[in-house]
Formats: sequence, C-alpha cells, structure tokens
Amino acid sequence: MPSNGVNTELPKPGLATAALHADHPDAAVDGNYAVAPSISLSTTFRSPHPSSAHAKQLEEAVRGEAEFDMQDPGFHIYSRYSQSTNIRAEKVLSQIMKAHALTYSSGLSAAHAAVTHYAPTVIAIKRGYHGVHVSIQLYARGRNVKIIDLDDDYQAAMASSNISAEDSKDAAVQRGGLLVWVETPLNPTGEARDLAKYVTKARAVAGAHVVVDSTFAPPPLQDPFAQGVDMVMHSGTKYFGGHSDLLCGVLAVKDKKEWDSLWSDRTYFGANLGSMEAYLLLRSLRTLTVRVQKQSQTATKLAAWLHSLATSTQVAPEDEAFAGAKLVARTYHSSLQPRSDPDDVVTKGASPEDPTFDPSSQMPGGHTPTFAFRTTKPIYATWIPHLTTYFTPATSLGGVESLLEHRVKSDPTEDPRIIRVSVGLEEFEDLQADLRSAFAEALQRESQGQLE
Repeated sequence: MPSNGVNTELPKPGLATAALHADHPDAAVDGNYAVAPSISLSTTFRSPHPSSAHAKQLEEAVRGEAEFDMQDPGFHIYSRYSQSTNIRAEKVLSQIMKAHALTYSSGLSAAHAAVTHYAPTVIAIKRGYHGVHVSIQLYARGRNVKIIDLDDDYQAAMASSNISAEDSKDAAVQRGGLLVWVETPLNPTGEARDLAKYVTKARAVAGAHVVVDSTFAPPPLQDPFAQGVDMVMHSGTKYFGGHSDLLCGVLAVKDKKEWDSLWSDRTYFGANLGSMEAYLLLRSLRTLTVRVQKQSQTATKLAAWLHSLATSTQVAPEDEAFAGAKLVARTYHSSLQPRSDPDDVVTKGASPEDPTFDPSSQMPGGHTPTFAFRTTKPIYATWIPHLTTYFTPATSLGGVESLLEHRVKSDPTEDPRIIRVSVGLEEFEDLQADLRSAFAEALQRESQGQLE
C-alpha cells in the first residue's frame, strides 16, 4: 500500500479500502499525484540512457545477473511487457484477491492461458460456461488429452491415461498431469459447488491442480483460495468491469514464480489487456464492493420471490402471483441450497449438483447476483425478456443494469426453458414489478394467440 509520508503503521486495509488505494503512488515520493490515474495509451517507450541506472538494471537482467520484477518494473519498454495503467489495475486485483493477479484480453483468453500453463493430460470438468468447454477442445486438438466428468474417479482416469505428471523445466509449476476445473457458482444457474470436496479429491492425485472459475462470485462474495485451490480465474468483463463496456480476463495465483511464468506466457501469446480497457477496469474496481453487495442482496430477494411462485399451489386467477405461478417452474440460485426439492429435469446429460451442499461458509459475503429460472414452456422463455422495461434482453452479465437472457440462444445445449437473470443496481421492488408485469403480459398474449 502507498505511504502518506507519515511514519505510522496502519492495520492491513479491508477489501473496499484496498480497491481504492492499493495502486496509489507514494506521497513521500510524489506529493501531488492525480487522485484519478492518468491514462497512457502508448505502446512504445524511449529506451533508458546508457549511463542511467535503468539501463544498468536492464543489462543485468538480460545477462541473468539480476531479476527484473514485471509486477513493478520501475520503467517500461513496450506495452506487451508492461504499461503503467495495466500495472495499477493488477496491483488492485492482487490486493483484493489476496494473490498475484494478471490481466488478459478476455475471460476466454485467461481460461486458455490457465489450461496451457498447467498443460494437463487429463481435465475434469462438468457443465458451466460453454465457451470454456470449447477453449479446452481447442487446447486438446492435436494433443493426447482425456476429458472426464468432474465427479469421475480421478486416480482411475490418470491410471488409464498412462501419462503422469512430469517435472517441468520451469520450477514454478509441475505440468502434464490432472487439471480439475471447477466453476462455482455455475453458469447459468448460479448454483454453488463444494470447493473443499473437489480440492480434497484432487490432492489425492500427484501433480493435480485445481482452477476455479469464480466469475459469478467475485470478492467480497467468495475467496476460493481459502479452500486451497491453485488458481482463480475471472471473466473480468463481468463484475470486475461492471459497466458492460470492456472485455477482460483475470488469473490469480499464490506463488510469485508461478505469476512470472504466466506473465512470460502472456507476453508471447499476445493476450494482453489494452490500456483503455485497463483504465476502465481500474475505474470499476473502485466501486466493486458496493456494486456487488447491492446486486447480491437484490438477486437473493428476487430468487426467493421467484422460488415462491414456482412452489405456489392453488393460486386464484385474481391473485397477483397467478401469472408467475403459471409460468415459473423452478428457480436456481446458491441461496436456495441446500435443497430438499429434487429437480425432475437434468440438462446436458449431467447428474444434478449435490443437493445437500450448503454454500454459506464458502460464500460468506453473500450469494451470486446471477441466477436462472425455468419456465413451464419454451415460448415463455423466448418472450419474457422482451416484455420487460427495466431488464434488457441481452447476453453477458455483471453490469449495473439488469439483464434477462433466453440462454439457449447463446448456448444451444441449454434447456430452452431457461432464462438467466443478471441483477443490476435497480431497486428490488421495481424489478419484481417488471417481472410480474411481463408474466401477466405473456399469459394475455398467449390467450390471444400472439405468442409464436
């Protein structure tokens, strides 16, 4: 953290404070720094003078006589290596994720970087964001890679693959073994998975690594490192960005040497976050806690209300809950776990999530602001997003505005009755009224033969 020039040691800052101050310059060095950081769009920087300390530092690093810390290089050469705006954003991310964070040009570029970093021969994954599945297929193309279900027997899968983890020349990471990819909460349902269970299961296999896609539960909702995972991934496009105006991916690891390895890979993948996007990201991180906490609270109330509609019985036609009870078959959300009401529908041929898991201790900051509900007919899921006023019918999630998405239009393998809900910063009562109106309008149009 920066110093104010006073020799007073303050306690370690909380999440909201770190998001505001982790990247601020040292006032003892620059007593007149800009509170809102300046943006630099340059890709190219003047080389240090041959007689300067920076030139000597660079020469020693090239000769291998000294380390050059790319988390805080002191000067810049080329923006693919480092750039001041990007470094400031990564300083904030590192503080709030309690690890070493690195940014990427998109969530999928971060996911691809994570898989390539560990270079697994066996990957355990189930359901979740379809884009990650496609990215893994691209990684596996031309390689001997075995894809298994997240709940399969890991040791048996490794034994049948006839390939074990190998020590890498890069001491930062052991490569070539098992990668356990856990997405929690889950896209599109917002259901939580038991991280501790999968970490324990993975640790029984030598050389296994656990990566968690925590996009649906950013700080302050969830810290997967508390369950002992190796790497945390976020699509920063979503809650970190929070304003539907930037593409970004984030990876975080506990070990600095592992971060250095990721940085080197990113340099030659060319998957860097642009300076303008880094500036927008930094702006958004300042308000992360207040945005996400408000969105989480509203989403939890909205999910509870929709769940009450789905479980309503004998609702009279004149009751304001009548339309919702006719249209909403089931609601999915981490706040509804553990569940005693089994789902009679299994999508994608996958087994249901563990109904006994209680995510409250894993998500101490609150539940995910994104969830889903299933309608009683596919036609309702097609039309409801377009019958609302405050919800925008659109893909993506995590922005300050609420969205509804007929999920099958983005993921053809999804149940055509599923609507994904991304809750923004509107008032709960307004969003509730908007959905209630849309439900009633859908029934009225259906009665008139206008839903096709």
